[in-house]
This record gives sequence, structure tokens and C-alpha cells, in this order.
Amino acid sequence: MSISNWPASERPREKLLQKGSAALSDAELLAIFLRTGVKGKSAVDLARELLSNFGSLRSLLCAEQADFCLHLGLGPAKFAQLQAVLEMAKRHLYEQLQRGDVLENPESTKHYLATQLRTYKHEVFAGLFLDNRHRVIKFEELFTGTIDGASVYPREVVKKAMSYNAAAVIFAHNHPSGVAEPSQADRNITQRLRDALLLVDVRVLDHIVVGDDLISFAERGYL
Repeated sequence: MSISNWPASERPREKLLQKGSAALSDAELLAIFLRTGVKGKSAVDLARELLSNFGSLRSLLCAEQADFCLHLGLGPAKFAQLQAVLEMAKRHLYEQLQRGDVLENPESTKHYLATQLRTYKHEVFAGLFLDNRHRVIKFEELFTGTIDGASVYPREVVKKAMSYNAAAVIFAHNHPSGVAEPSQADRNITQRLRDALLLVDVRVLDHIVVGDDLISFAERGYL
């Protein structure tokens, strides 16, 4: 049965307008993005099949173009649309952070860092540089590594902080494995960075590890 013949309360688009986007399942949200199904399958049926094939919504969103376009109902146009949606989400979160004190919006800060780093299949170490009122100066990816590590150089981080005249910084890096639990090496380099930056009066406010979950060093008491 076509979605247009479903009760209004069960149609994804109408359900979103009535109850808000949080009320929809992953399949229903994806169905709105797809807009149409394929022969013999509604957009919701197709969305469920795609989520099953990819394993999760995150895996679909992170897929490379070649893999994405191999699946029924998807192609270069849909891939381009998806990348545009993801980029708009990143920019929206960044604009929210720029409006005030980052520490007043810890969840927005973590979500922004997650959107920036979660899709990488290699490790990336980044910094969110802040002024003395904890307002955003700049987000920058500082070091790029392999699937299981990235070399981080405190001297280069100090130079970068000074170039922005930063008063504080929040670090973040991703674990491509999806396991966000910080390693001892993560804790060691954070302490080295903290010690180095203290010499130039720059505070390390937090270090967020991005995986399937988000882990905050500050919340863990590691800082």
C-alpha cells in the first residue's frame, strides 16, 4: 500500500509535523529524505531495507559515495543531498556555539564535535579554541593519523593556541572503531598538552573522545 493511503497519523511527514522529528524512527526519518520508494516498496519499506543493509543509520550517513550508490534507491543525487544536509547540521551547531559561552552549552559542544569527527575512518585530533569568555574563536583539525592513532605534538598545539590568542581550548579526537573509552595514551597526551599550555596561560577545559558514544575527560575527572 502506498504511503499516501496510510492514516495521516502514520505517514512520516505528517507525523513529523504533528509530533516533531524526535517522534520518528530512523526508518521514518530516512523515508522523508528518500521521498519515494521503488517498485513494490514504499519509502518506509525501502528505508528499513537500507538500514538493515548498512547496519545502522550512522553507517549509512558515513558511507563513501561508491558504497552508498550501490544500494537500491540511492545514487549520486541522493548522496549529494545527504552531504548537504550533514554540512548544514555542522554549520547550524557551530553558529549555536558562537553565540555565547561554550561551557553554558556542553551538550551542543559535544554534538558539534561529534558531527565534525564521527564520520572519519581514520583518527583526527582537533581543538576548539576559546577566548577568555569561553566564546569560540576557531575549530581546527590539528593532526591526522591512521585507523588506530594520531601523533600529537604539544609544541605545535601551543603555537596554534598563541596564534589565535586563545585563553582556553577543548580537545577532541575520534576513535574509528566506535569504542570511545580513552586509552592510557589518550590520558598521557592530554596531560602533556595541559602542562605545556599552562606555561602560556591557556587552560584545557576538556577532551572529548568521539566514538559510538561521547566521553568527556572533565566529566570523568581526568582533568
